[in-house]
Amino acid sequence: MNDIIIEFIEYLGAVKNYSPHTAAAYQTDVQDFVEFLGEFNGGDVTIESLGRADTICFRSYMANRQRRGLAAKSTARALSSLRGFYKFIGRKYEIKNDAIELISAPKIPRKLSKAIDAGDVENMHDAIRETNNTNPWIASRDWALVMLLFGCGLRISEALALTIQDVTGRPDILHIYGKGKKERIVPVLPAVWDAIEKYIAAHPFDKGADSPLFRSVRGLPMSPRMAEKVVEKLRNYMQLPDYVTPHALRHTFATALLAGGADLRNLQELLGHSSLAATQLYTKVNMSEISNIYTHAHPRAKK
Repeated sequence: MNDIIIEFIEYLGAVKNYSPHTAAAYQTDVQDFVEFLGEFNGGDVTIESLGRADTICFRSYMANRQRRGLAAKSTARALSSLRGFYKFIGRKYEIKNDAIELISAPKIPRKLSKAIDAGDVENMHDAIRETNNTNPWIASRDWALVMLLFGCGLRISEALALTIQDVTGRPDILHIYGKGKKERIVPVLPAVWDAIEKYIAAHPFDKGADSPLFRSVRGLPMSPRMAEKVVEKLRNYMQLPDYVTPHALRHTFATALLAGGADLRNLQELLGHSSLAATQLYTKVNMSEISNIYTHAHPRAKK
């Protein structure tokens, strides 16, 4: 069974272009279910026993996760992982199981992110300089990172994946590869370029085309946790609310554009969302406002 799971994980990376982090989460979920199925059936799990699992088995697994205190969001992801696994073994090993499609995922309360006050973002510039007064290039790096997240709406992973070549020549747009390696084009404001160029000029490491844009103090590629600590340090120094995170900078970018009249579809493209529903939630779109637009714009709504 382990060999089949490994085949599935390799398939996710090679064919579906899932990140190693996502593939590892799928592997954990599938292995968790296989262990449960072995206990549920009282024997070794085979590919045939996977095919015989019924709705009682799957619902028992969901209940088992709840008894273990696992969050609804985690269980919903596990169910999605299992569906993907069953599709894989269905195609490769002709093991069909319709029962899993009859299982509903637990409802997940969706939290709306909060935007950061624009004035607080601007004040981060001085705060960064004050907290890094002994190492000016680090201050330039941190401000360039904040400007990319706030000025372009990038995810941390997207900003940290940039290389020197990506930003050479101050292009009008950046080619960003987001989740699932999906490419999108993001325009860049002059203020963002100013911050990036100042940082590149200041940092003391190799500036070859393939070199990572963001570096650690020792010159290694900057990690996501290091980027999170940059914002945590600012939040504590400026005594800002707990919701001030790198993700909140991206959210602030989105809400600012929406407030300025940006079209939802265009905003969806800029953020790299796969569905418009994600953009609506992310930007706190009020459904009553959408209904009002519909009422005034649709010819059938006019009396």
